Amino acid sequence: MRITVLGGCGAWPEAGKSCSGFLVEHQDFRLVIDLGYATLPHLLEHSAPHQIEAVLISHGHPDHCADLNPLLRARALNDAPPPALPVYAPPGELDAVLALDRPGMLDDAYDLHEFEPGERIPLGPFDITTRLLPHSRTNAGIRLSADDQTLAYTGDTGPEPYIADLARDADLFIAEATYAEQVPRDLALQLSSAREAGENAAEARADRLLLTHLWPGSDPQPFIEAARRSYTGEIAVAEPRLVIDLA
Repeated sequence: MRITVLGGCGAWPEAGKSCSGFLVEHQDFRLVIDLGYATLPHLLEHSAPHQIEAVLISHGHPDHCADLNPLLRARALNDAPPPALPVYAPPGELDAVLALDRPGMLDDAYDLHEFEPGERIPLGPFDITTRLLPHSRTNAGIRLSADDQTLAYTGDTGPEPYIADLARDADLFIAEATYAEQVPRDLALQLSSAREAGENAAEARADRLLLTHLWPGSDPQPFIEAARRSYTGEIAVAEPRLVIDLA
């Protein structure tokens, strides 16, 4: 399984970077998990629009789904449009981004599959389980497995004991870490820190930890140091073009 980072900024993309997005490839199947602001140009460095087999969105905040619109445009406005793209998301979370164009313009470009977090999704070579994690809107934590390789992803989340279960023994745990040490009190139930991500990765016994959704302009080193206090495995920060192969 190969994971290519399309972006890792939270809230908005800083210069030269992009928000949350990950291309997951296995057995020639190409799945995109989240498509936040400015992720499409990075995706197009690795794949033509028609080569994407499915998109899975954790929740409807635009830093996680805004570039679904240009991806659908790139498919729909082609001289030979490909079949409708399967798009998976919690109920109602994509209403806003799918309404950006005139009514009906993109209807044939996608096939929307809404799921309740907690449901299992068989998709191509992947067995995907989802879990509701706390955020300001419905957010699905994702656990994706294929051929004894497992990727776990939190989307955005506040503190939740089940996060460690989501990432249990994962080969790669992609964890939201908007802040390094402490989440501001007014956001403490909605977002996470790198310190918390390290604690969850250690409890889960995950092989590798990838910190994502850092506040734009952040120096990544304090985030790595905060996670390192609890977690002794390999730690990296999500940057566009980073490629991770799971053995």
